[in-house]
Amino acid sequence: MDQRIIDLYDRYTHGSMTRRAFFDRLAALAGGAAAATALLPLLENNYAAAQVVPETDPRIATQTISIAGTEGLTGYLVKPKRGERWPAVIVIHENRGLNPHIKDVARRIGTEGIVALAPDYPSPLGGTPADEDKARELIGSLKPQDALGISRATLSHLKRQPDIGKVGAVGFCWGGGQVNALAVAEPMLDAGVAYYGRQPPADAVASIKAPLLLHYAEIDPGINAGIPAFEAALKEAGRSYELHMYPGVNHAFNNDTNVARYNKEAADLAWSRTIAFFRKHLGDDAQRS
Repeated sequence: MDQRIIDLYDRYTHGSMTRRAFFDRLAALAGGAAAATALLPLLENNYAAAQVVPETDPRIATQTISIAGTEGLTGYLVKPKRGERWPAVIVIHENRGLNPHIKDVARRIGTEGIVALAPDYPSPLGGTPADEDKARELIGSLKPQDALGISRATLSHLKRQPDIGKVGAVGFCWGGGQVNALAVAEPMLDAGVAYYGRQPPADAVASIKAPLLLHYAEIDPGINAGIPAFEAALKEAGRSYELHMYPGVNHAFNNDTNVARYNKEAADLAWSRTIAFFRKHLGDDAQRS
C-alpha cells in the first residue's frame, strides 16, 4: 500500500482530523471515493480477526472486575488456571480503548502463565464505545494525571493480591506512552515494555526504577523523534533498558487486526522478546502451559 495512505491514516488516528476530512484526502490519494471506500477495510482494524486465544481457552479464566482508587474504573482480568501464584502484567490499550484486540493480547499473556489485567481507561467516563472515533475523543479528554492515576490504581490493585508476585506493564501506542509515564512515577513497577510509545521528558528519566524494553517502528517519525533524548537520558542515569528498532515497518506493526500496518515477522520477534523480558524481570515461576 502507498505509504502516503498509511501516513494519512496515522495522522487521522493520532490527531484532530475529522473523518470527513480524512476520507476526502484518502479519496484524493486513491483516485476517487470508490477506491477510498475499498481501502478502508485494509486501514481500519478488523476485530473479527482479533481472537487468537478465545475466552473459552481451557488454560485461562477471564472476568471484568472493578479496580479501586478511581471511581467507575474497571478492567479485564485474565488468570492462568495452572498454579497458585503468578507474576502479573498491566496491559494498556491504544487510543481506541479496551477493544477485542487488547483483550486478546491479555489472553495471550495469560496463556504464558502470567496474570494480565487490562484497565479500561475510559470506564470512569462510561466505558470504551464501539465507535473508534468516539473512543479516541474520550481518551483524548483524559488529563495526563487522570490517566496516570488509573495506571497507578491498577498497579496497586495487583500488588495487593496475595497470589501475585512482581508486576510489570506493557502498552501499545498511547499505552506505550502510559507505560513510560508509569515507570517515571511509580517505583513499585517491576518491569515495563513500551511498543512505539511517546517518551517521558528527559529530565524525568532519572526517576525510573524499572527495567524497560522499548520497541520502535522504523517508519514512525512522530514517535521516533523523541528517541535520542530518551536514550541519552537513560544512559546518563544508568538505567536498565533494551531498545529495538524494527526496520521497514510502520507504527502499530504489532496489531494483527490491521492489514495495512501489521507485520508478522516484526510482531512475532517483538512478542518473543516481550515474554522473555517479563520472565527475566518478573520471575520465571510462571506456570507454563
